[in-house]
Amino acid sequence: MAETLFEELKRYVGFEPTDGRRLQGLHHIASPRFAAIAEVFYARILAHPQASQSLAGERQVGHLKVALQAWMEQLLQGPWDEEYFLLRCRIGRMHVRIALPQHYMFGAMSVLRQEFNRVIDEYPSWTAEAARLARVALQKVLDLELAIMLHTYREDLLAQQARHERLSTFGQLVGTIGHELRNPLGVIETSLFILKGRPMATEERSAKHLTRIGEQVTLANRIISDLLDMIRDKPLKRESLRLDAVWADALTSVHVPAGVILSATGLEGLPTLRGDPGQMRQAFVNLLENAIQAVGEVGTVVLTASAEQGAVELVLEDSGPGVSEPIRRRMFEPLMTTKVRGIGLGLPLVKRILERHEGTIQYVPRQEGGARFVLRLALPSGLRDGGGA
Repeated sequence: MAETLFEELKRYVGFEPTDGRRLQGLHHIASPRFAAIAEVFYARILAHPQASQSLAGERQVGHLKVALQAWMEQLLQGPWDEEYFLLRCRIGRMHVRIALPQHYMFGAMSVLRQEFNRVIDEYPSWTAEAARLARVALQKVLDLELAIMLHTYREDLLAQQARHERLSTFGQLVGTIGHELRNPLGVIETSLFILKGRPMATEERSAKHLTRIGEQVTLANRIISDLLDMIRDKPLKRESLRLDAVWADALTSVHVPAGVILSATGLEGLPTLRGDPGQMRQAFVNLLENAIQAVGEVGTVVLTASAEQGAVELVLEDSGPGVSEPIRRRMFEPLMTTKVRGIGLGLPLVKRILERHEGTIQYVPRQEGGARFVLRLALPSGLRDGGGA
């Protein structure tokens, strides 16, 4: 059987089973200090504006401290197998998504080396040789971590560049086709208007078909508009933005089956933002339509809103089947869809709209099944600094 990449990396740094046992011995004395190490780690990041800008708010840092402790647990406990490798690859991809520069990875690993070495230095029961061997094992596993992160970082960065090139070509094609299709659609709309004024339009069958033609022309125009919105930097109308009002307006455009329970909490208490109500309405409509289609005729769709220091967070969850791992990585790409009817513009357009508002959207799987989308929008600077609404 061919050697896997992880096996090759372990062989390259000389990581042996004995190193694993030494790390587990280090875990015994280091685990009580994991929380303190996490505090030092994130205090160092928050002290550097360029590094901390990838993080959003105190709540996010709190989650990350817990995640770092889990990371240290597996780092020293193992097992150092293919599942371990895949988990570490996901961390590398996350760094690409949050645009964390690579040099901060090395800086962060240096902080961890220092803290673990301090643990080794301050443990009185080890002989000098035992401490040396533990330190060697630590360096090997941290080097493995960096190698995995850099490998996946480079892999995902190259994939991201390829996607940008495809989008550029896609944009040129859409711009040309969209312009060319507007003309025949305009002719159809004009002819339809004229036909509706003729006596034949009062006949039931004719009226039914004229209505269908009108609906399909409207649908075609919407698809063209969505495609064009994907490729052009549509300017924002910077005005007062009340998300509870935008949500209520979006609900008027979405059909909710009788068996679907849709609820929202926390919207009324959100502060007033600055942004484009029309574009945010479109984002809500797209997300709602996706969620309702996912749950089918029976299920739940729940929106939970909250405001913390620096940002507003919206969490939209549904009880549908969720999204498989292979699809998650491409779900925000244009033309990526799993629907029988659909061209894959809904989520990419939502992402584009949020980026125009200096916000983010992230898919987070639910343990209990279903999909969860987390949207974050920055608060105006006055509110970010603790000012009033």
